[in-house]
Amino acid sequence: MNTETAVHERYSAASQAAEAALCCPVSYDPKYLKAIPAEVIEKDYGCGDPSRYVRSGETVLDLGSGTGKICFIAAQVVGPNGRVIGVDMTDAMLEVARRNAPLVAANIGYANVEFRKGRIQDLALDLELLDRELRAKPIASLDAFLGAERLADELRQRTPLVASDLVDVVVSNCVLNLVAPAAKRQLFAEIFRVLKPGGRAVISDIVSDVDVPAEMQTNADLWSGCLSGAFREDKFPLAFAEAGFPVVRILKREEQPWRVIEGIEFRSVTIEAIKNGAGTSSLRTKSAAALFTSPSRTDGLSFNATRGVSNDCGPRCC
Repeated sequence: MNTETAVHERYSAASQAAEAALCCPVSYDPKYLKAIPAEVIEKDYGCGDPSRYVRSGETVLDLGSGTGKICFIAAQVVGPNGRVIGVDMTDAMLEVARRNAPLVAANIGYANVEFRKGRIQDLALDLELLDRELRAKPIASLDAFLGAERLADELRQRTPLVASDLVDVVVSNCVLNLVAPAAKRQLFAEIFRVLKPGGRAVISDIVSDVDVPAEMQTNADLWSGCLSGAFREDKFPLAFAEAGFPVVRILKREEQPWRVIEGIEFRSVTIEAIKNGAGTSSLRTKSAAALFTSPSRTDGLSFNATRGVSNDCGPRCC
């Protein structure tokens, strides 16, 4: 199974006809939904609401932005002095988001959202720019193929899709689990790269209570349905620590699982990870195993890799 193909095909179809199986029940602030066309709401999928942790005036990056619902909510929260960038790899989803962006702008009185095509694990590569270049120079030989790889590297350096240290907050809603296992480490490194010092990632995603077996991971329906690619719950915060985030907070954890398959519980969590900057300490990766000790905590405490040294750590922390 090619995970990217499975995801692309399923979400392309879901951009044309709403698919209830792709989303958990989530409550969004109705005052923000009023400005968003019904088509966007009906065809956007997720398991949480990271937009509620966005602040006025910020630059926001939404990974796997789909039809744009979280972007359009965040646009209203950050206001006219803020900025929102959505990144998605599916043309059909981008078409819906881009077509509705002017309608949202008219409803809220300003335009501060843009949508870009790219892979969330490779935020430096602008796929539309690469496509234009390759159409001008079609690949017809091995040399041309190798040249295309060199071109992609040049574009990452010369005109990155998302520049380093650009955004205040990275959000994502039930998308990180869709990335292939071999690319997940790069995914977290990219989130770290694009954040400003002191910036944060606020990620809603699906986790499992135990490791998902290999046979389930090769099931295209389960993978594209945000299930078999889920992180094990205690390993999800550690992935941020290994990418360099010194402080990780559990903002929300659903007690009731969304789905139970073959005895494995899948549930939604929302996590905040803060990039090193003012008020945070450097990560000691050799102690990263201490970062997360209790998957049942839901009180928003910080879990710091250096036990007990963080000012963010509450009296019951670690």
